[in-house]
Amino acid sequence: MKQLQPSETLPVGLLLALAGGLLDGYSYLNRGQVFATAETGNIVLMSQSLFEGDFARFAHYFIPVLSFALGVAAAECIRLRWREARRVHWRQLVLLAEIVLLFVVGFFPAAWDMGANALVSFACAMQVQAFRKVHGYPFASTMCIGNLRSGMDSLVAFGHTRDKSLLYKALHYFGVILVFALGAGVGTQCVAVLGAKTIWLSCALLAVSLCLMFIKEELEG
Repeated sequence: MKQLQPSETLPVGLLLALAGGLLDGYSYLNRGQVFATAETGNIVLMSQSLFEGDFARFAHYFIPVLSFALGVAAAECIRLRWREARRVHWRQLVLLAEIVLLFVVGFFPAAWDMGANALVSFACAMQVQAFRKVHGYPFASTMCIGNLRSGMDSLVAFGHTRDKSLLYKALHYFGVILVFALGAGVGTQCVAVLGAKTIWLSCALLAVSLCLMFIKEELEG
C-alpha cells in the first residue's frame, strides 16, 4: 500500500468537479455568458469580437482569459513559496484562497459582472493548476475535454486488452464528467432562485473538499 496525497482522493476530485460545473453554469447564465472555468470559448468569442471591431465585447472576453493566466501564475507562486510547509499543504492554501475569492463574488451586483468573471476565472485557474490528479490519474476539475479523451482512450484500451485496471481508470474519468455535468445543471437551476449568491454553493463544496484534505488515504499498488 502506498499513501495517496489527500488532494488526489476521489471524493476531493468529485467535489472539485461538482464545484467546477456549478461555476461554469453560474458564470454563463448569471454573469454575461462568459465561460469562466475553461477559456477556449472565451478565446473564440474574443477573436470574433476583435475582427468585428467590437472592442467593448472584446474586453468582456479578454479579461477572464487574462485573469485565468494570472491565476495559474498565482497558484504556482503559492506552490513555490509553501511547498516545504509541514503544518499545511500548499494546495490547501490554494483552495482556501479560492473559497475567499468566490465568496466575495457573491456580493457583486450585475453591474460588476466583468470583475466577477475576472475573479471566478482567476480562482478556477488556481484550482486547475493545483489539482491535476485523482487517484493518480491526470484530470481537470473545471473542464471536460481532456477527461473525455482520457476516458475513451482507457475504455478502448480495456476493450482491446480486457485489463480491468483500464476500465477502472475509464470509470474515474466518466464519473468526473458526470459530476461536472450535474454541477452545471444544479448551477443553472439555482441561479433562478439565488441569483449571484449561487456561487456560495461552490464555496460550500470547496470547503468540504478542504476538510477532506486533512484525511489521509492509502492506495493499493
